[in-house]
Amino acid sequence: MAEHLLIDHVGHRGDGVAFVEGQATFVPRALAGEEVMVDPAPGQPDRRQLLEITRPSPDRTAPFCPHFGHCGGCAIQHWQPQAYRAWKRQLVLDTLRQAGLDCTVNELVDAHGAGRRRLVAHARRGQQGHLRVGFAAGGSHEIVAIEKCPILVSALDGAFDTARALANALGSVGKPLDIQITATSNGMDIDIRGSGPLAAPAMAELSNLAARHRIARLTRHGELVVMHGAPVVRMGLADVTLPPGSFLQATVAGEEALATLVTAHCKGAKHIADLFCGVGPFSLRLAERARVTACDSDAGAVAALQKSAPATRGLKPVKASVRDLFRRPLVPQELREFDAIVFDPPRQGAQAQVKQLAASKVPMIVAVSCNAATFARDARVLIDGGYRCEGVTPVDQFRHTPHIELVARFTR
Repeated sequence: MAEHLLIDHVGHRGDGVAFVEGQATFVPRALAGEEVMVDPAPGQPDRRQLLEITRPSPDRTAPFCPHFGHCGGCAIQHWQPQAYRAWKRQLVLDTLRQAGLDCTVNELVDAHGAGRRRLVAHARRGQQGHLRVGFAAGGSHEIVAIEKCPILVSALDGAFDTARALANALGSVGKPLDIQITATSNGMDIDIRGSGPLAAPAMAELSNLAARHRIARLTRHGELVVMHGAPVVRMGLADVTLPPGSFLQATVAGEEALATLVTAHCKGAKHIADLFCGVGPFSLRLAERARVTACDSDAGAVAALQKSAPATRGLKPVKASVRDLFRRPLVPQELREFDAIVFDPPRQGAQAQVKQLAASKVPMIVAVSCNAATFARDARVLIDGGYRCEGVTPVDQFRHTPHIELVARFTR
């Protein structure tokens, strides 16, 4: 049965929030101040399905993607930019305030740039054997078939055609596939996951497809199928050959914005530790001015950094090693040699390492995070250990979503 709701505000996931009998109720694609007609969402008592907007917000704008509202990739395309930017910065303010942190939050940095340079396309066959390749629908496992995504870089035009061709070639395996595609300077770098072991004919067909679809490298669960050119990305002065399925910041502009903030915060440091370093987006830029010691648990990423750093002119020494900083964080005695620490952990944060940092005497720490909640938790440990937060800068490389990156500087 349809009901009429007044939207109070936009929540931290991008849904409109109304109050029904005092309880928060979430309405996707609704904005503050709007009056809407909704239906219950099956199996989700705190959510509603939007039927009609009876009084739209003056801040509402037309979505630019025909899949918006069905595809689960973007939460917000229907909000004018100024209001959207204010909301996204406010997410950070609210999270820090809830954690009891009094930190200056700078203006939001827009880092969408030319668009996202990586995606994961899901390939699934329905009961009738019909293949769908695209992204998951919002709140479900249904696949929305995508021909072209407007938030991707132009180098990924045709990425879904390529993913569809690869999935068709593997149709006989009868398994759901996840196809990770990254734009590099030499073409697409693709890793297929979910296929299981493949017979020689299937491997040969994949190799043929790679030649026809400008694929630089094709791997299956990280195992090489064919390589027509090394998948290289530029990081500062360095060219880095990516490991198969490697993590990379979503946009070039996002990586550059984060690195610019990190290097500025580390100005004057002569020996810097880059923790959770990945393939080196910070290490390779920091090494233009300082010695760098880099650590990460991903052996492939560390190997890529070890190869690119000495091959790049104009860099100071970079020492990279494999180390699980969750289980074996650097301890205060090891941290004494550094003027500055940079850490950029996964979404779960760096709790074990931060406890050791808080007990150290390192004069400067730069925290990078993709999760405001775990950042706030880790920041609290540093502050309680005697550090002062000199400001937090939110960076928006995941435009149209609630995801946000943060960079903050702490001094003892």
